[in-house]
Amino acid sequence: MATMTETIELQPQTETTDVPRDDRSDTAIIDSQQTWKEPSINKYRVPVTFWSLAVTGMNDASYGPLLPYLESYYDLSYVIVSLIFLSPFVGYTLSALINNSIHMKFGQRGVAFIAPTAHLIAYIIICLHPPYPVLVVAFVLAGFGNGLVDSAWNAWIGAMQNANEILGLLHGSYGAGATIAPLIATSMISKAGLRWYSWYYVMIGVALIELATSVHAFWGANGTVYRSATSAEEQSKGGLAQVTLKMPAARITWLCAAFLLCYVGSEVALGGWIVQFMLRVRDGTEFASGMVSVGFWLGITLGRIVLGFITPRIGEKLAVSIYLPIAMGLELLFWLVPSFYVSAVAVSFQGFFLGPMFPAIIVVTTKLLPKHLHVPAVGFAAAFGGSGGAIFPFAIGALAQAKGVQVLQPIILSLFAVQLVLWLCLPRIGRKKD
Repeated sequence: MATMTETIELQPQTETTDVPRDDRSDTAIIDSQQTWKEPSINKYRVPVTFWSLAVTGMNDASYGPLLPYLESYYDLSYVIVSLIFLSPFVGYTLSALINNSIHMKFGQRGVAFIAPTAHLIAYIIICLHPPYPVLVVAFVLAGFGNGLVDSAWNAWIGAMQNANEILGLLHGSYGAGATIAPLIATSMISKAGLRWYSWYYVMIGVALIELATSVHAFWGANGTVYRSATSAEEQSKGGLAQVTLKMPAARITWLCAAFLLCYVGSEVALGGWIVQFMLRVRDGTEFASGMVSVGFWLGITLGRIVLGFITPRIGEKLAVSIYLPIAMGLELLFWLVPSFYVSAVAVSFQGFFLGPMFPAIIVVTTKLLPKHLHVPAVGFAAAFGGSGGAIFPFAIGALAQAKGVQVLQPIILSLFAVQLVLWLCLPRIGRKKD
C-alpha cells in the first residue's frame, strides 16, 4: 500500500514590535495627560513654575508704587513715564513670534534658561538707574521674559488634569509676588528712605533663584523630547499661522486673545495707576496709597486660590459670567463713592473676583483646541494679553495728562463690559480634545 506523506510548511516566526514601544516610553508619558505629580519630576517642576510666575508678578506690580518716584527722579510727564507700561509690549510681541520655535528647537529647557536670563539682565540694567530711554529698553527685556514664562507654563499646566486648581495656584503665585512687591518696594522707599532703584536688587536675587531652579528642573525637557511628543504632521500644523488664520482654531484663539487683552489691560492698569489715583483723587498718604495696591493684588491672589477650586465645579462659562458682573458692580462703587476707605475695600474685593479669570480662559483654550495647538495658541493669547497690559495703562497715562487720573475708572468699567461680551461669544465647552 502506498504511503502518503504530508508536507507541513512551518511559517516563519513573526518578530515582535516591543522594542519600538519601549523606545517611546518617555514620549508616552508626555503624550498622556500629566498631573502635578505624574511623572514624578512634576512634583519639582510645578513649584518651580510657581516661583517663575511669582517673579513675573513682582515685576508687573512694581510699576505702580514706583511710578511717582520715576516721575520725580527723571522729571517726566504722565505720558512719558507711561512708556514703562508700553515697553513690555515689544517684549511680549517678540516672545509670541518665537515661542513655538524655542519649544521645537530647545524644548521647555530653552524657556527655563532664556526667560530668567532676560529677567536678570533687565534688573541689572535698572539697578544702574540709567538714562530713561535705556530704562525703557530694560523693561522691553523684562517683558520678553514674562511673555515666554506666561505662554510656556500656562500651556503646560493648562493641559494637566485638574487644570483649574493647578492654574489657580500658579496664578495665585503670580498674585503673591504682585502682593509683596508693592509692600516691600513702598516700605523700602517711603519708610527706609532708599532710592527707587534699590528695589531691583531684590529683583536680581529672585531672578537668580528663578534661573537656577528652572534650568535644573527642566534640563531634561529638551527639544528632542518635545518634538518626539509631537508628530511631524502636528508640528507642521502647530504653528502661529494655524491658530491665528485657519478656522475654527483661529476664532477660538482670537476670542481668547481679545479677552486677555482686556483682562490683563484692566488688571495692570488698576494695579499700576491705583496708587496715583488714591494720592491725587482720594488724598491718601504715600504709604496708605501704596497699601491699597497691596490690597488689590492680595485680592487677586486669594481669588485665584479660593475661586480656582470653585470654578471647575460650576463650570468656567457660568463662573466667569458671575464674577465679571460682580467686579463691574465693585468698580462702580470704587468710582462713585468718594471715600478713601470705601475705595480701598472695593478694589480689594474687585481683585478677588478678577483673580480666577486668567486661569479660566487658559483652561477654556486648552479644552476647545487640540493638544498640538496649545503652545502656539496660549503663547499668542498670553502675548496679546500682555500687550493689553502695556497699551491700556499707557493710554490712561496719556489721557490723565489732559483730564486727570480719574479717567482710570470709566476705562476700567468699559474693559470689563467688553470682556463679558467676548466671554459670551465663546463656543460651548464640550469634551476636551486630544
